[in-house]
Amino acid sequence: MLLHSELGGTRYERAKCLWKLTVDGKIKYAGNKALKIYGSLQCKSGRRMKMTNRVFFADQEEARNAGYRPCGHCMKKDYQQWKLLQR
Repeated sequence: MLLHSELGGTRYERAKCLWKLTVDGKIKYAGNKALKIYGSLQCKSGRRMKMTNRVFFADQEEARNAGYRPCGHCMKKDYQQWKLLQR
């Protein structure tokens, strides 16, 4: 798990580091550490969160092992499966 705020000191440095990690395939999912939700990097809900709450994951397994649940907007099938397991 990588914290967005720790990717660099300036907005430019964070954006450059984030781009490189994405292109290299080292991160594929983003999460909200306050809500414990993760989703795709393209999710509209995820783009609105505060940078201080944003974390990144290499895969879904890493996110689930950290206690995060799938996003109900961009990962509907995974969210439905997660919801069924919570009963």
